Amino acid sequence: AIIEKAHRVGAQVLLNGYHSIGVIPVDVTALNVDYYIGGTLKWLCGGPGGVFMYVRPDLLPTLTPKITGWFAHQTPFAFDVETFALRDDAYRLANGTPAIAALYAIQPGVDIIAQVGVDAIRTKSLRQTALIVHLADAAGYEVVSPRDPAQRGGTITVRPPHAYEVSRALLAQNIVIDYREGAGIRIAPHFYTTDDEVRACLTAITAILESGTWQQHSRGRDFVT
Repeated sequence: AIIEKAHRVGAQVLLNGYHSIGVIPVDVTALNVDYYIGGTLKWLCGGPGGVFMYVRPDLLPTLTPKITGWFAHQTPFAFDVETFALRDDAYRLANGTPAIAALYAIQPGVDIIAQVGVDAIRTKSLRQTALIVHLADAAGYEVVSPRDPAQRGGTITVRPPHAYEVSRALLAQNIVIDYREGAGIRIAPHFYTTDDEVRACLTAITAILESGTWQQHSRGRDFVT
């Protein structure tokens, strides 16, 4: 609806899918979105240095980048610094030499996601995030994330008492979550996460609170949470 209304008044739309690509299916053609950006660091199981942008094909020749590099040149190996002719394909938006090592490192993760299938990942994610909501409700912990599945991404944020300290205690037990100030503990099951692991995470939160072990992590805050 937003894209349609924007186009109606002559506006263009850039969709940021960085936190959803790999866990929520997307069809840029069906959406008729002008630009879509994403990265491999999150759900695509890649690493840093792997980002991408989709541009609607008919828009690509109309774009003139403000920052460019030799990879965007029609004849890059001519090393012509006097006449800079932009390419007509996706390389038009390229800069200099890409981070080749990073691109090799992200490939296995992207291959695995393609093999599993994002539709299957989304189905499992909706079921497991619903399980987290159910378990958090049963324990009396506040759920900050949307309860409507259609509005929910792949992450559920739970806010128990002493959320920061509890998050550190979970990490000490090799239960991988993260924490955001003002929100709570972010739990993000992926295609490889079992239901037993989801239950173990919520059980551990309760055990940490009941045992008081969260207090061991109350003397300051880590720079990275």
